[in-house]
Amino acid sequence: MTSDMSGDISEFIEFAHGLADSAGAEILPMFRNFGEVENKDQDGFDPVTAADRAAERVMRVEIEARYPDHGIFGEEFPRRRAAGAYEWVLDPIDGTRAFICGLPLWGTLIGLSENGKPLIGVMDQPYLGERFWGGPDGAFFRNRQGEKEISTRKSATLDTAILGATTPEMFEGEDADRFYALGKNCRMTRYGADCYMYCMLASGLVDIVAEARLKPFDIAPLIPIIEAAGGCVTTWDGADAGNGGNVLASCSPALHESALRTLNM
Repeated sequence: MTSDMSGDISEFIEFAHGLADSAGAEILPMFRNFGEVENKDQDGFDPVTAADRAAERVMRVEIEARYPDHGIFGEEFPRRRAAGAYEWVLDPIDGTRAFICGLPLWGTLIGLSENGKPLIGVMDQPYLGERFWGGPDGAFFRNRQGEKEISTRKSATLDTAILGATTPEMFEGEDADRFYALGKNCRMTRYGADCYMYCMLASGLVDIVAEARLKPFDIAPLIPIIEAAGGCVTTWDGADAGNGGNVLASCSPALHESALRTLNM
């Protein structure tokens, strides 16, 4: 079956769940038992493990078999351009630093974009048995106890907001000044959760996430989850965030506008 034969969102979401299952089966045996860590960045530290590559590889094989016309844009292997409207966006382990520290705050990100716009997204944390996903039909969470629809906390204002980011080290120069100015106007700031922070925003537990220098596969799969839960995602200047960059996610349109104003004062 190719993309021209089916635009069924429920089919795509079901397939994405299967990809998450396959990726998790590759990753879990290596969590806290992963072997050597390679560094992809000669000027810094961008770690990759065998688990990253194994998980992306198995997802690519399944996508190519099921949807040969679809593109694939993943972190670990070259991009395969789409023959049609659809492209899968994959980050096999978002939060590799957490992974190599044995902390279960990493996740597998799986997104599907249509004509460059994020359509559906999945974030899977197989060690905890937690999965978040979103699309046109809503945003959802599942764990070993069951499944439920999730939504953001709409009542938050800037002075009551919880702000999250992965690490203060991602902010440099003017970006750091802008981020800390935002933090001073929020109730508190928490670091260290990678993709998990965005899912906590979609679940109504965090109100703002502001991060810098993201790549497309860091954020594109999360956009449908956040937006379906009632939140907003843009760049720091209010543009489309699907291509990464400096990204702002907020639990409501009103709070998003307040955060954008503060970042751009």
